[in-house]
Amino acid sequence: MWIADAARSRTIDQQAIHEFGVPSRDLMERAGQAVFEAALPLAGGRRRIVVFSGPGNNGGDGFVVARLAHEHGLPAVCCAVSADRMSPQCREQRDRALAAGVQVVEDAQLLASLGPDDLVVDALLGTGATGELRGPIADAIRAIAASAAPCVAVDIPSGIACDTGRSLGPYVRAAKTVTFGLPKPFLFLAEGLEASGDWIVAEIGFPRALLDVPTGVRLVGHPWVVSRLPRRTRNSHKGANGSVLVVAGSERMTGAALLAATGALRAGAGLVTVAGGPEVCRAIQAQLPEAMVLPLTDAADLLALQDRVDALVLGPGLTPPVAGSLAARLVPDWAKPVVLDADALGPEVPAWPGPVVLTPHPGELGRMLGCSAGEVQADRWGCARRAAKRFGATVLLKGAASVVASPSGWLWVNSTGNPGMAAGGMGDVLAGVVGTLLAQGLSPEDAAACGMFWHGAAGDACAAEIGPAGFLASELASALPRTRAERWSP
Repeated sequence: MWIADAARSRTIDQQAIHEFGVPSRDLMERAGQAVFEAALPLAGGRRRIVVFSGPGNNGGDGFVVARLAHEHGLPAVCCAVSADRMSPQCREQRDRALAAGVQVVEDAQLLASLGPDDLVVDALLGTGATGELRGPIADAIRAIAASAAPCVAVDIPSGIACDTGRSLGPYVRAAKTVTFGLPKPFLFLAEGLEASGDWIVAEIGFPRALLDVPTGVRLVGHPWVVSRLPRRTRNSHKGANGSVLVVAGSERMTGAALLAATGALRAGAGLVTVAGGPEVCRAIQAQLPEAMVLPLTDAADLLALQDRVDALVLGPGLTPPVAGSLAARLVPDWAKPVVLDADALGPEVPAWPGPVVLTPHPGELGRMLGCSAGEVQADRWGCARRAAKRFGATVLLKGAASVVASPSGWLWVNSTGNPGMAAGGMGDVLAGVVGTLLAQGLSPEDAAACGMFWHGAAGDACAAEIGPAGFLASELASALPRTRAERWSP
């Protein structure tokens, strides 16, 4: 599924109406129906459903919701905000709501009476809103926020910018957002990520031909991942399932090597070799007998093994001097795919001969680009694209709604994962998973995108089975095989 920005969303809407002959009234009716159905589970026991309708077509959707609620015997009232600027389509839906008996008010009296026992439907602003908010719209948003009433947002929480997720001033914090046709960038970025709550994409009648036009930003989901993962044949053997070399760990961080190797094995690697110092080799031999070890004294030890491995994972738990020295000595002669993580990442990532996936967290990406982690978080997609272009590599930027960027500028956005994964060791497991997928022949972009999805799905399984926080990276690694088998294998 593609992700559509505000301009593309507007184009889809206009083309559906003017080129495909879909009546705008039908689109509005279906949008309102979808929001009403999404709101119903939250409406039980509520005093009333309070719909805030702005002057645009988003407001028209809100009037449909109010009418449907009234027709189903639910107490509903609609507050028309900035009614003097209503679009013709919005005015038509207001008139239909009035004719059906819906109470429509056009003053601020309703704002003061809002309370936590109401259910709010936010239909104030759509995806085209830009600029600082003020006046009646801003007042309505503040009242919604102050009421503590649960809110369902129509297409987008009002006060959030569609393309960046940033706030335009006061903004609605929705319990649920119903967006139409395709997901939008705000669902995954900045304040929009939190403000959207749970979200769904509703089909409202846009022609499939319009929704299938590539936008350059893909939401990674089950069908796409399944279509790319390699399938094992009945006569498969360990040599055919990828051999991964993990160069990781140090005296203080032997666990990083253990977790990266475990991630690679749990992702299905046929063979995993861990290269490291004596303390790393001892830890692997004691705790992960399925992996082989290579006592590491020099980069030549790794080059000697190149013909017997299919991918290299370099960095988890290494000290900066060791990571930098090994990378510098390997680069001229290492042609196999590489995953670079942790202290193998820096401002001067060398140009490797073969395919490369970089897996930074925001702090590491900031170090690579010469900016702060906060600046990365403020523009995650832009920074990932900049890094991919600058270093000529695929970049997997970790964090909430992880994103993969290719040097060409295309993006893959994750739909799995949860806050419980914000814990040590998770990135080490991810590096191992991506290493295995590279070793099994996936392209850097596919390996990174499928790896982040699978890793997030395993985290979601842990959150469901163990709890929303406190599950371990090792438990996530153990969930990888059953996650693939239970949830999304063909």
